[in-house]
Amino acid sequence: MNSALPVFREPTTVEKVFNRVFGFLVGLGLGFKHSYLLEVRGRKSGKLYSTPVDLLELNGKNYLVAPRGRTQWVRNAEAAGEITLKKGSALRKFRLRAIPDAEKPPILKAYLDSFKREVQTYFPVAAGSPLEAFTELSPIYPAFELLAL
Repeated sequence: MNSALPVFREPTTVEKVFNRVFGFLVGLGLGFKHSYLLEVRGRKSGKLYSTPVDLLELNGKNYLVAPRGRTQWVRNAEAAGEITLKKGSALRKFRLRAIPDAEKPPILKAYLDSFKREVQTYFPVAAGSPLEAFTELSPIYPAFELLAL
């Protein structure tokens, strides 16, 4: 594995501003079909936090992947055990099942192939790479199956 890859990749100031604006629009119900506002309680503060995410639908299941690594939303979601996805006035609550590293390669590949424009910069392999290219990357990217509550 490439030890130069960070465990968490901090967003730039521009990315933070974009995420706020895009998150606001998604919260209003605008944006792509796969775009949602993830809401989760802070593990220390109890405060409700939100961030825009891309929901991957694969083989009839829903997945979240954290292309920046172990972000705050990942740590909060792991502690809470559940998240809410919001789009407009629609709210959907889910329990999370962490995907074991051995099961991640097809999910990571599908995620990168589906959302190349948004996330290619966070992956050291190109979209369209063979499945084997994602095996080494599995420990770096948290991924969760969403189970309806």
